[in-house]
Amino acid sequence: MKISREGFKIITVSGVVLLAIWFLIFYMLKANDLTWLIITLSALLLVFWFFIISFFRDPRRVRIHDGDLVFSPCDGRVVVTEIVKDDEYFDGEEKMQVSIFMSVTNVHINWSPVGGLVKYFKYHPGRFLVAWHPKSSTDNERTTTVVETKEGVEVLFRQIAGAVARRIVSYVKVGEQVEQNSVFGFIKFGSRIDILLPKDAKLLVEIGDKVVGTQTPIARIGGVEEESLETPEEENLEQ
Repeated sequence: MKISREGFKIITVSGVVLLAIWFLIFYMLKANDLTWLIITLSALLLVFWFFIISFFRDPRRVRIHDGDLVFSPCDGRVVVTEIVKDDEYFDGEEKMQVSIFMSVTNVHINWSPVGGLVKYFKYHPGRFLVAWHPKSSTDNERTTTVVETKEGVEVLFRQIAGAVARRIVSYVKVGEQVEQNSVFGFIKFGSRIDILLPKDAKLLVEIGDKVVGTQTPIARIGGVEEESLETPEEENLEQ
C-alpha cells in the first residue's frame, strides 16, 4: 500500500510513541504474570497504529480527463447541493455549491476536479467547527482555489478543516497549470471540500450520495448533449 508523503512524520512519531508505551506496559505487567493482558494491549496498540497509517493511504486511481465534467475532488459523501452567493472571489455572484464530507475512514488526498490555470489561491486561518456546521465554509480554517478551464469556466474549491482535521495542505500556486484529477492537496484526518460551479451546471449527484475522488462525476459544466454517465463501481476501488 502506497503512503502519502504527508503521513511519513506522523506515522514515524506515532510508531515511536506507541512502541514506548508497549515497553512500559511490558515491564509493568510481566512480573505479575499477566501475559494475556500484555498480548491484548499489544494487539490494540498495533491496530491503532495501522489505523493511523490507513489515514495516509494513497490509492491507485485511473485519471479521467473530460473538460465537460467536474469530478469529485475527494472520497466521501455529498452533504450540500444548493445555490449560494460567494463574496470572496465571485463578488456576490450566485453559484451552485456541492459540499463533500470526508470521514476519518476516507482517503484524505484531494484531487483537482477540473484542469486548467490556477487563477486564485488563499489560505484563511479560522476556527475548527464540525465540518457539517453551516458556518464551517466561512469561519473554519480553509484554503480557496480557483481554476479556470480552457473553455473559460472558473471553478472554485475549498478545503475546510473540521473539529478533528487541524492541518490543511495545498500544493497549487497561482499561475500554474493543473491537470484534471491530479493531486492538489491533503486534509489530515478528514473534513470537507466545497466546490462552487456555474449556477446552470447540471448536477449529477444528490445529497447522501457516496463519491469517489477522481472517479465520480459530480456535475456537467460544458456540452449540450445529455449522456448516460456510468460511475465506476466503488466497491472495486481501493478506499
